[in-house]
Amino acid sequence: NWQWDSVAANAFFCPDAQAAEAWAAELDRLRKDGNSAGGVIEVVAEGIPAGLGAPVYSKLDSDIAAALMSINAAKGVEIGDGFAAAALNGVGNADEMGIDNHGNPTFASNHAGGILGGISTGQPVVARLAIKPTSSILTPRASINRFGEPVSVVTKGRHDPCVAIRGVPVAEAMVAIVLADHLLQARAEGVPLTPRSWDQREG
Repeated sequence: NWQWDSVAANAFFCPDAQAAEAWAAELDRLRKDGNSAGGVIEVVAEGIPAGLGAPVYSKLDSDIAAALMSINAAKGVEIGDGFAAAALNGVGNADEMGIDNHGNPTFASNHAGGILGGISTGQPVVARLAIKPTSSILTPRASINRFGEPVSVVTKGRHDPCVAIRGVPVAEAMVAIVLADHLLQARAEGVPLTPRSWDQREG
């Protein structure tokens, strides 16, 4: 049920309309229970030219990771298959290349998330951001005060049961800023960029 058109049609920016309905019910339950939930945000940037980034300094993936980790409540970032790549072998993880019907290089997959060796491949750049559950909850939590005495912390008033929802446009903006920076840097350095995207669906 994955439809990109559904992203703008629900409050969760979710490409699966049925999943969005289930999430709404679950968050409503958590809110009433005085609890919260985390989430994973996926950002996909298409039409990115090959050649952005560098193999050591100014690596595209490290700059994207740094930008996303600067977002409040962020606890983890992965590019492409990310941590799932650790469960693959070399054969399964390799993004094989070939030539399409127009004589252009093409990839058979995109496990790397559009970045290899710190440099964009021309494929869609895929990044995911893990957001922790909202810490401001109505359920009492044990803590200590400045004197080291035990206290109970309860956050009253309005709070979001999941701040990951608000983080979607922020994550998109951060990735866009990094890509724009690298485009300007490449232009200043005279780096030849491939204007088309090597999408495995083409050709």
